[in-house]
Amino acid sequence: MTRIDNFKSIIDRYKVVFFDAFGVLKTYTGLLPGIERTFAYLEQQNKDYYIVTNDASRSPAQLAESYHRNGLSAISADKIVSSGMLAKEYLDLKVNDGIVAYLGTADSAHYIERSGLHTLHINQVDSSNIEKVNALVFLDDEGFNWCDDLNKAVNLLRKRTIPAIVANTDHAYPKSLHDVSIAIGGIAHMVEKIVGKEFIRFGKPDSQMFMFAYDLLRERGPISKQDIVMVGDTLQTDIWGGNKFGLDTVLVLSGNTQAKDAETRITTTGIVPTYICGSAVVEYDEFGF
Repeated sequence: MTRIDNFKSIIDRYKVVFFDAFGVLKTYTGLLPGIERTFAYLEQQNKDYYIVTNDASRSPAQLAESYHRNGLSAISADKIVSSGMLAKEYLDLKVNDGIVAYLGTADSAHYIERSGLHTLHINQVDSSNIEKVNALVFLDDEGFNWCDDLNKAVNLLRKRTIPAIVANTDHAYPKSLHDVSIAIGGIAHMVEKIVGKEFIRFGKPDSQMFMFAYDLLRERGPISKQDIVMVGDTLQTDIWGGNKFGLDTVLVLSGNTQAKDAETRITTTGIVPTYICGSAVVEYDEFGF
């Protein structure tokens, strides 16, 4: 583990950078100040990148548009690998017909909409259609009534032997400098314990997302895992996931992990990044970066 203050000197060692989104590129206040310089530098150096995110609240196109609105035009939809994409892939392979019920917003339901399946918000599940529900997907922590709809989800899983799919494994996310909000992964974990069934999870730290992005790279030519570095703000998802997949990792201190806690958390969890850096922002130097 090496502490490096200059993020540019880290990415100079690799051909490809995988970025987490929240806490790395953006925070609860908006884009990380100066992050656009990082993508300008990547483009200048002809380095590839993907945003590998557990955010299943919106489609890749919508996520890209949110970056564009905030002044970061470099990120296109095809550069975003979301855990929701893997949930959709699972449904395509494993659930052939019937209703897929979901907890989340209408935007998040983009991931589970396809020909042959009818998507239904959890609050619309009732005695007239419950027997046709063949899967339940946890997509986002917004868009539903936490009391009534979570009770309905619990009882749906008690009554029907169907897969429960968690499209975002994050348990919490920063709401402000000192506070967090419960994420859909935390909600799913609670429901899982209540119903006593094993849920199917997609998202970091599991390797499927890294393999998905890795396969996209390999479609364009030979690439080694040694050529890729994963940048994240959370030890248990970004860093552990990157480590398990065989990538070098950078823990940045601009999100979930703060400088005053970093060493203690690393010691406690045993999850060790390759590098620690203050942020993923490339600073200006005498050559323009």
